[in-house]
Amino acid sequence: MKISILRNYARLIARVGANIQKGQDVIIACDLDQPKFVELLADECYKAGARKVKVEFDYQPLEKLHVRHQAVTTMAKVEEWEKARLQHYTDTLPCRIYLVSRDPDGLKGINQKKLARAEQKRWPVVKPYWDTMENKYQWCIAAVPGAAWARKVFPGLPKKKAMEKLWEMILFTSRVTDDPVAAWEAHNRDLSSRCDYLNSLGIAELRYRGDNGTDLTVGMIPEGQFKGGGDTSLKGIYFNPNIPTEECFTSPMRGKAEGIVYATKPLSYQGQLIENFSVRFENGKAVEVKAEKNQALLEQMIAMDEGAAYLGECALVPVNSPISESGLLFYETLFDENAACHLALGMGFADTIKGYENKTLDECRSMGINDSMNHEDFMIGYEGLDIDAITRDGRTVPIFRRGRWAF
Repeated sequence: MKISILRNYARLIARVGANIQKGQDVIIACDLDQPKFVELLADECYKAGARKVKVEFDYQPLEKLHVRHQAVTTMAKVEEWEKARLQHYTDTLPCRIYLVSRDPDGLKGINQKKLARAEQKRWPVVKPYWDTMENKYQWCIAAVPGAAWARKVFPGLPKKKAMEKLWEMILFTSRVTDDPVAAWEAHNRDLSSRCDYLNSLGIAELRYRGDNGTDLTVGMIPEGQFKGGGDTSLKGIYFNPNIPTEECFTSPMRGKAEGIVYATKPLSYQGQLIENFSVRFENGKAVEVKAEKNQALLEQMIAMDEGAAYLGECALVPVNSPISESGLLFYETLFDENAACHLALGMGFADTIKGYENKTLDECRSMGINDSMNHEDFMIGYEGLDIDAITRDGRTVPIFRRGRWAF
């Protein structure tokens, strides 16, 4: 891949994604797959005005070793230096950039129950820090190819060609054109106009119907709103949290979901794939899940805490999005969620409440925003999905027909 194109991508992430402000610190979290691109990205962060760039590398084989050899109490303990670091982040609010490239099956064989127990014990300690930072800083998730990931997406190609092909698809779906900034400005305008229309309807419920058996009704928060594309932090800085993105999304009313929904793509969770699954809701809660592959992991996912079995997001994505039309299954949520309508179990987004900037996080949650240590997107969109909005004044308005926008 030409260095000039990769630099354009790095510049897009730094200036349009995170929108780094002069004097801000930046944290780049990534795996070991693309160190040269990380170097490019760090350079573009400095050129955008960053005071300091810190890179935090991760490595799945080490994760497996830690889980195998450490006791649950050791994994769960939040050391004093970790608390001090979290407090420093709370005080300074650095930009956060996440580069995904992980092997979708990279944690296969890990003791998931042991890992879950440790995470459950850690979360109450770290949660207050993250709650304090909520919506106050810029962040961006983007992708770079990893060798195992590329081979998963393109199993018939040699490693080098698979990596090159995955680079091409990442750059194409991320709108890395001759002028990516202009491309993203136009894309954000389109998503914003669709959200404006949705917000004008006064939606009380969304009804999902599919010829695969999906039959689900989800209640909306009266003060809720759809958002899409770029976002604005509580510090007044506009940024794009996901590159790529195709969704208009909102957080539904906790406790208001009835029926069953069938996933249309695999879900990558904790380094393993959950495949061919369904979720049945009663009184807003996932009360039954079935999966052909990794059902125990799916059951564990919705039992991580009280909120993990409730919905935190409803997102609308047409089947004719660039990612969907690529015909690829990426085995990575950042891409697959932008190929199809999806739901998320777990944490909701306080900034989908109108006027959230004048409310506390607890106030937003009391209005119906779900709270959880998890936020796990799973894809439900396909050519046979219809979605209707039932408005507060009793109208039925078509939103999707056969997987596409109906307006």
